Amino acid sequence: MTRHFKRYGLIAIVIVFLAAAILGWTRIQSPHEEQGHIEVLGNVDVRQVNLGFKIPGRLAEMKVEEGDQVAAGDVIAALEPVDYDNEVKLAQARVARSQAALNVLLAGARPQEIAQAEALLAEAEAALKVAESTLSRQIYLAERDIASHQAHEEAEARRGGAVAQRDAASEGLELARIGPRAEDIDQARSVLAAEQAAFALAEQRAADTVLTAPNDGVILTRVREPGSIIGAGETIYTLTLTSPVWVRAYIEEPDLDLIQAGMDAEIRTDSGHVYHGQIGYISPVAEFTPKTVETRSLRTSLVYRMRIIAEDPENRLKQGMPVTVLLSTDRTH
Repeated sequence: MTRHFKRYGLIAIVIVFLAAAILGWTRIQSPHEEQGHIEVLGNVDVRQVNLGFKIPGRLAEMKVEEGDQVAAGDVIAALEPVDYDNEVKLAQARVARSQAALNVLLAGARPQEIAQAEALLAEAEAALKVAESTLSRQIYLAERDIASHQAHEEAEARRGGAVAQRDAASEGLELARIGPRAEDIDQARSVLAAEQAAFALAEQRAADTVLTAPNDGVILTRVREPGSIIGAGETIYTLTLTSPVWVRAYIEEPDLDLIQAGMDAEIRTDSGHVYHGQIGYISPVAEFTPKTVETRSLRTSLVYRMRIIAEDPENRLKQGMPVTVLLSTDRTH
């Protein structure tokens, strides 16, 4: 009897222990079901942009100071433009030269040039007639031994030269009437296109001597001063963007199924200000809790990084500011 009592008592103890473990595990897994919200800690993450010129040169102007607010499109710095303006003028002159050369080919020979070619052909034909007449006379004299054979040979040579000049003049007239070859026109067009591209590039480089703000924001740092020689891409300003403002936070793995992208969020600062926001992104990859993030669980627990987009029309949220984010878990909302 005692043995059975001990056995049943041991079973009862095991059952109570398991029930307590299950209840405790349920409370650990879903600590927010009764609270109605999830509370996470995060930091404001304001995006920054390093600003610089696309081309090298000497700084002529730095128009804004650290802390100044700028709007997208505002001119904030400029390089000395003289060298780049001269490049534009040179490229423009080369375009004009190439265009003129193409126009000459497209226009073909002028009427005066054709008339000149015709005159040269007529002159060559007249010279040929004289040479043929002279040759005939020398042949007649040579047959009767009145003239030397050398004179006969010289007359034949002059006639051959006259024939060659007549043929050359005839071909020149034909080329003048036909005009330039299609290949020459295509080549001239290619040269013009290349010069036009160089001109456009020169104009773009000249325009790049002026630096404008890419977005609305606040100048965080001013790195260089007027007169400095800078390289292409070298940072001269750092701009913090005023919109959008993000909060970087981490959600614990047990709470992951309680949130989703697009969910509304309430953001509270230590000074008591409250901002509205929305979950914009939840990382699909788990990671260990970063050292800079405090959570109520162990630092070795798995978390998922998320980004909350904050509404901050007065630009009060600053880079790195600690905030508390409340996410409602009430499924009825």
